[in-house]
Amino acid sequence: MNWKYRLQGVLAAMFGVQSEQHRRAQFSGSPWPYVAMGVVVIVLFVLALLGVVQLVLGA
Repeated sequence: MNWKYRLQGVLAAMFGVQSEQHRRAQFSGSPWPYVAMGVVVIVLFVLALLGVVQLVLGA
């Protein structure tokens, strides 16, 4: 599987809109690539939120 497919799976899991077919395909292999991608996505999401808060507060 390529990184785009993993990213799509991680984003779908974050929003809870993953189809049963995709979930089965993604859970057939090792979970570690998804865990790593999930950590990266969460860190980027938190950093983006912090940036937006800084812009809004004008700090």
